[in-house]
Amino acid sequence: MQLLRVAWALTGAAICCFLILLIHSRLLKEGQLAAGTCEIVTLNKDSSQPRRTIARQTARCACKKGQIAGTTRARPACVDAGIVRKRQWCEMVPCLEDEGCDLLVNKSGWTCTQPGGRVKTTTVSSDAQTSSHKNMNSN
Repeated sequence: MQLLRVAWALTGAAICCFLILLIHSRLLKEGQLAAGTCEIVTLNKDSSQPRRTIARQTARCACKKGQIAGTTRARPACVDAGIVRKRQWCEMVPCLEDEGCDLLVNKSGWTCTQPGGRVKTTTVSSDAQTSSHKNMNSN
């Protein structure tokens, strides 16, 4: 009889642990990003000017220690914090594979130049909560 009570107690404890793990995994999926990943929160485009599109993007990142939100291959990514601190934007490889990267003179951003001559200019502004990138594409 006592063995049956112990078995029921262990079964109850196992079910309780399973439910706690299930609830915990659901909470992680809904609100948190995996370490080292980013997601785009807002993306606004303005094409009101001829031959120019201005896009503003805000990303949310869960970066590992020593990393900060940045851009790699034209997508939000976690990059080495030293790159952002020194404003050496091209070191984070922000442009696509066939594009050339150049720093803006005041180091407020970078340009990505495509082989056909099209230039994408990105300026960076950040606060304690978010990092936003403003792209200005010219043909």
